[in-house]
Amino acid sequence: MLETIKERSFGFITAGLIAVISQFLTIYIPNIGGATIAIILGIFLGNTFLTQPILNAGTKFAEKRLLEYSVMLLGLTITFQTILKLHWSGLIFIIIQMAVTIVSAILIGKWLHFGEGIYLCMAGGNAVCGSSAIASIKPVINASDDDAGMSITLVNLMGTVMMLVLPVLGTIIFGHVDLLRGALIGGTVQSVGQVIASATMVNQSTVQYATLFKIMRIIMLVVVVTVFAKMHASNQAKQSTTKEIEKEIKKSKIDFLPWYVLWFLIFCILNSLFTLPTFVSATAHFLSSWCEIIALAAIGLRLNLKAFLQAGKRFAIYSVSVGLIQTIVALILIKLLIA
Repeated sequence: MLETIKERSFGFITAGLIAVISQFLTIYIPNIGGATIAIILGIFLGNTFLTQPILNAGTKFAEKRLLEYSVMLLGLTITFQTILKLHWSGLIFIIIQMAVTIVSAILIGKWLHFGEGIYLCMAGGNAVCGSSAIASIKPVINASDDDAGMSITLVNLMGTVMMLVLPVLGTIIFGHVDLLRGALIGGTVQSVGQVIASATMVNQSTVQYATLFKIMRIIMLVVVVTVFAKMHASNQAKQSTTKEIEKEIKKSKIDFLPWYVLWFLIFCILNSLFTLPTFVSATAHFLSSWCEIIALAAIGLRLNLKAFLQAGKRFAIYSVSVGLIQTIVALILIKLLIA
């Protein structure tokens, strides 16, 4: 036990220090957000100065476990009642937007000859909530660490671009209507932190609307994970023997949700049924954010930039294509359903 802790401590502490530095840097570059800075800084250091094998065990632990804890704690920060504040038009907008994003990411991924691990992680990461969604999807589809790491990096980098562009685009198209600008940002930008950072560039009213739209996407996480688990089981069944098919079907019925997604749902239900003290949700939000930032720093440290750049053209086409489709569809749906 002590040996395991010692083995993991170097990489874990390193990722934690990068997270602290990233949060400190947000004082000077507040519009980017600590999560994005953490993964970029992690990629830079992990491919230059911090390449020592002794870091591997700790960064792998931080990447896996802290994203799981981050997902679980999100359940204490949201309630199902928030859906009612945006009426049925807002819910329909989110459902269609997510469906189009998922289908587009899968079709484009297949067209570019990516494997299931990449295109399902990309689909969920873009449609739901970035890194947290990918962390939930990865185990139920048996995606490799490389596939999940690549997807998380792409989703966060594209999310950064959208985070900076959409406040300007939303104001040009929708004027100063905060509900519509909030719908655009909250319905498309990938991670929670990026949504808040992006909406903050507009005003506090837009932050509130964007957060509500984002929360509706997060609530749909359980549905997305369940559907992807079934898809994976079906894909595996097509290539398996009869016994393997039965095994996949059994797995998809009994073990289709990881423990932290189940706790996410339980916490969300509790938070919806009972009025929990304010400090509970505030503490959960604080811990969830830090878990995500440390995990992203670890993912950056573990990313093989050379291998990433070798496949860069395909990844760039994939990421930009999905982001453009997300944005265009959101603009159309907002005009039709909310404006």
